[in-house]
Amino acid sequence: MKIAFLTPEYPHPKVNTSAGIGTSIKNLVEALVAKNIEVTIFVYHQESYTVIKEKGVTIHLIAKKSYKYCTWYFYRKHLQNYINAVITRENISIIEAPDWTGITMFTKFSVPLVIRFHGTDAYFCKLEKRKQKFKNFVFEKMAFKKASAYISPTNFTKEETAKLFSLAPNKINVIANGIDLENFQNKTPNMFTPKTLLYIGTVIRKKGVLELAKVFNKVIEKEPNAKLILIGSDAVDIRKGVSTYKLMQDIFSDKAKASTNYLGKVSYAEITTHIKNAHVCVFPSFAETFGMVTVESMALQKPVVNTSIGWAQEIIDDGVNGYLLHPKETELYVEKIITLFDDRDLSVKIGKSARKKVEKKFNIDLIVEENISFYKKVISKNNY
Repeated sequence: MKIAFLTPEYPHPKVNTSAGIGTSIKNLVEALVAKNIEVTIFVYHQESYTVIKEKGVTIHLIAKKSYKYCTWYFYRKHLQNYINAVITRENISIIEAPDWTGITMFTKFSVPLVIRFHGTDAYFCKLEKRKQKFKNFVFEKMAFKKASAYISPTNFTKEETAKLFSLAPNKINVIANGIDLENFQNKTPNMFTPKTLLYIGTVIRKKGVLELAKVFNKVIEKEPNAKLILIGSDAVDIRKGVSTYKLMQDIFSDKAKASTNYLGKVSYAEITTHIKNAHVCVFPSFAETFGMVTVESMALQKPVVNTSIGWAQEIIDDGVNGYLLHPKETELYVEKIITLFDDRDLSVKIGKSARKKVEKKFNIDLIVEENISFYKKVISKNNY
């Protein structure tokens, strides 16, 4: 069996950008290669055409193209033709693609197509209670019709997406995203910078960063030595049309602003160091499908104060290996953070329990077997 992935991002120096989608794909790809399964990655909307072969993986960078009209259609047909040629040449068995804005609409591949739910535009619009562009909904719905089967990282995302697009739930298999535990080892969980609060992710409204600014205003009043570290790209706010970090700065009190360190984007290799140094990790998001950085923080034995919305309930057991609170519950967020700041033993205990949960539920060595079994069933059923 040979597996291909179509994606707009992948963690590699020659790829334009990468975030959660790319990270989750890479974790799975490396585990598949360890099982002696050949993998091909197609990364679209790149600056130029390049083929990279390394560590058992072939990466095709496919350049973005513009046409006189209907670029959205002709570029998809271009991807189809390019990918089908490689599928034939390399004898690929199955291809997986993300659901975002329906990249597989108007494409027909010569092998079964699996769509994995990383989050459609419709899904995020529903969670954020904002209006979606009709065109995006149509593109996503049409793309779903092209798929042979679907994978969702959580039951919550499965149910919400199935309702949005009238998908048959029995065609959606729930397989959590996994991480390589060897890459997330913390041999000194008792050592960290006290009173340090860490947020990792895009600085964007849907991640709850504006609520985080309000929380930190109150935290700094109760704990003057507290520090907030923010890591991630700044995004233009969808409502105000300005930098989301600027909006955070407008909310911060003078004390909070002076105790906040915004690092912007940092290399993936540096992320684990920042997590290890943190006292508490906080992710008050309104819209996710899974939350990779939550699991990574848990694996590094950090107490996480997380959102209580849907998907997070399938990652954290509230009060056992982390805390679940609605992003708008400002006072409760402050209370949990201060409790952890004041109780070092509790912080360490929660962190150790978090690691055990990840070992049991999100170990890529176990999850890769679920993916392989699912791919084989799809291939067998479709008889391509």
